[in-house]
Amino acid sequence: MTIVLLGYMGSGKSTVGKILAKKQSLEFIDFDDYIVENEKLSIPEIFKQKGEIYFRKIESNYLKQLLQDDKDAVISLGGGTPCFGNNMEYILKATPNVFYLKLTAEKLVERLLPEKEQRPLVKDIPNAEMLEFIRKHLFERNFFYLKSPNIISVNDELPEEIAVLVQEKLA
Repeated sequence: MTIVLLGYMGSGKSTVGKILAKKQSLEFIDFDDYIVENEKLSIPEIFKQKGEIYFRKIESNYLKQLLQDDKDAVISLGGGTPCFGNNMEYILKATPNVFYLKLTAEKLVERLLPEKEQRPLVKDIPNAEMLEFIRKHLFERNFFYLKSPNIISVNDELPEEIAVLVQEKLA
């Protein structure tokens, strides 16, 4: 069984994914870590040294490779992964167990502000502009996120509760 978690950064994909993998006795794969391990460079280093076009190309290739392996795993995607190339189509063909962890822009700001320095995409955005930035980004990405057959609205639930909600919807 392959379970894919997607959503905006800060939505809890990795935290929920680890709990879910344990509950289901599956391997947990953080897709960003998978790319880093294969490329031997951090995501920011890949962007800096090789550019975003290169990153998006390898991201798509690694995603196809991972999904074709038909692994029994919970895969937590990067926030942008479903939004480039044909990635969302690959994901939807690979498994019915695709879950969008959906949060409001306000809740995302609340979660991201304390860890802003570790998030290259928002690191340089002034705090006063974060909400507008995230709203705009969500608007662009929702076209892809909303293709997910399972949408779980998450705002104040604990990661364990979210994992249970996902389990209840597994195909």
